[in-house]
Amino acid sequence: MASVGSGGGAGKMADKEKKKKESILDLSKYIDKTIRVKFQGGREASGVLKGFDPLLNLVLDGTIEYMRDPDDQYKLTEDTRQLGLVVCRGTSVVLICPQDGMEAIPNPFIQQQDG
Repeated sequence: MASVGSGGGAGKMADKEKKKKESILDLSKYIDKTIRVKFQGGREASGVLKGFDPLLNLVLDGTIEYMRDPDDQYKLTEDTRQLGLVVCRGTSVVLICPQDGMEAIPNPFIQQQDG
């Protein structure tokens, strides 16, 4: 009987570990908003976020892929491709940002030279 009780305790520990697997990123504020996503390998896409899970799998609607330069796979061109409704695998997502909230800023780590 003792072995059955200890097995139950191990099950409770497993339940606690499962609860720890919560996403550190709260994407709920971006639901129904356009986001831009960068993937491993250099692909980029933007679309309206329709859903996500703790593993960062994303559902995007009205998705547009930004095509890459054939000579340099990490350089984007002006060409785009309409993809529509897509599911993005979370393990390949590198960066997620709001489409309308991006702006270029000067590098704060480079010493600015006075003219």
